[in-house]
Parts: sequence; structure tokens; C-alpha cells
Amino acid sequence: MKTYLAAFQRYLDVERQASPHTLRNYLSDLHQFVHFASVRLGQAAPLMPGQINTSLIRDFLSTLYQQGVGHTTLARKLASLRSFLHFLQRQGHVSENVAEQVQSPKIRQPLPNVLPIDQMFALLDTQVTPATTLSLRDQALLELLYAAGIRVSELVALDVQDVDLHSGTLRVQGKGRRERQVFFGKTAAQALQAYLEVRPSALQEPVALFVNHRGGRLSTRGVQLLIKKHCQRTGLPARTSPHTLRHAFATHLLDNGADLRAIQELLGHQQLSTTQKYTHVSTDRMLEVYDKAHPRARRPEGTS
Repeated sequence: MKTYLAAFQRYLDVERQASPHTLRNYLSDLHQFVHFASVRLGQAAPLMPGQINTSLIRDFLSTLYQQGVGHTTLARKLASLRSFLHFLQRQGHVSENVAEQVQSPKIRQPLPNVLPIDQMFALLDTQVTPATTLSLRDQALLELLYAAGIRVSELVALDVQDVDLHSGTLRVQGKGRRERQVFFGKTAAQALQAYLEVRPSALQEPVALFVNHRGGRLSTRGVQLLIKKHCQRTGLPARTSPHTLRHAFATHLLDNGADLRAIQELLGHQQLSTTQKYTHVSTDRMLEVYDKAHPRARRPEGTS
């Protein structure tokens, strides 16, 4: 089985160009399944692809569920098995993908955690006086997260050369190493310009756009902590995260009439269904659309 897993790893890395995070999850899930299957079958010899069947997969998921593993994680592990067996089927090592016959656990999709516009502005207006290099960095970072709607992983991966202040565009490398262009407005451009003017020149990573106090590239954990710090300062919900700003970006665009397809492109989603789950139309927006579209929808004056 080690040979098949190594081949699958090469496929993910070279052909699929999967991120290190995705690669790590897939291989962890598959190694866990192989160990479970070998123990369940009670054999010392390595597990072979032809021995994998629906019963074995269901037993694996059922055991994990009894151990308290959540539906989201179980669904991911099943997806890892489906991808692996699909690869083996393409290579002619198995005749069918038996994992396709196993129903995926139903995952409850919670509504996104979104800050209302007034709270979003309160977070962005937390300037420190007198301004310091780090406070200007934080301001530029917050403005860019909200203006461009990028993932925190995309933000920390930005290099100085990826930013065009003149055109207000970013070159971003998203999931699957897919590159896309995103936009930001005048306010974010001004914040970035102010930060770049004081950004240290002697750095551990001179190409990195956002750096920490030691001169190294800022980490995703570092961004999470600084957002938490600014939320505490402004009295905003403690659960606010970098992804909250991405949710706010998408939802506020949608609330103000932006096309869902355009939002899909800006977010870097391959499937429109992902964007539909990611964003939600507010009650006010739905009522507005209803009032404009339905010929007998006018409500009495003074009603909300």
C-alpha cells in the first residue's frame, strides 16, 4: 500500500497542485484508514487495494463516529478515500470506486459569522496615535482583508511585488495554487501606501508584504491574534476572525446588489454552490428585491 500512497501523493502534488495543508490531510486520513483496515482484517501482510470494500469503509467511519469524531471530519475522511480510490481506478488498480457507494454524513451549514457594516467600520477605524510601524501595518492589513475579501493564507503569502497601488489590484495565489487578480479601493490603497513608506528595509524576508516585529513573514496565527487584539479594543465579538472579514466582504457586496457570479470570481471559488453557502442574503435585501419585483408587494407606509 505504501507504493500506491506514494504515487497518490505525487499525483496530488504535481498534477492537482494541492496545498501542503490539503496534502497533509489526505495522507493523514488514508494512513489512518489503512491502519484501521489492517487491524480489522487481522492480517500482517500489507493491505491491497482490492481488499477495500464498502463494509470496511462504513466500519471505519462508524468507529470514528463512536469515538466522537464530528460529521465534518468524517465527510472529509470519506472524501479522501473517494479521491484515492478514484486515482487507483484511473490507474487500473481497482475496477470501481467503492467509496462512492458510501453516503457522506450530512453536514449542517451554519450561517456565516458576519459583522454589520457599522461594526466593520468600527474595527477599521481603530487607528493608534501616534502611528507606529506596527499600527500602520495592522491598519493596512485590516483594510486589505475587507477590501479584497482574500483568505488569511492568501494575505500572509503576498509579496510586495504582488501589489499594484496605481491600479488597485492584487495578484493572489489561492487554493490549488490558482492565481487570480483581486481589487481594492482608495482607502486600502492609502493604508498600504502609509505602511510601505515606513516598512523596514532590513528584513529576514525582504519580499514579504506583511512582516512581524522580527522582520519575518507574518503568520496566519499572527494575523488572528492582532485581529483579536483590535476587537477587544473596540468591544467587538471575540469570535471575530480573519475569515469574518471575508464573510463581511462577500455579504456586504451581495447586500448592495453585486452579482453572485462576480462575487464567486472575487472570492476565488470554483463552484457557484460554494459561494451560495458562503454568503447569505439579508432580510432587508430580500424584502427590497421582493418589493421591487412583485407587482402587489407594496407594503403600507410605516411598516418595516
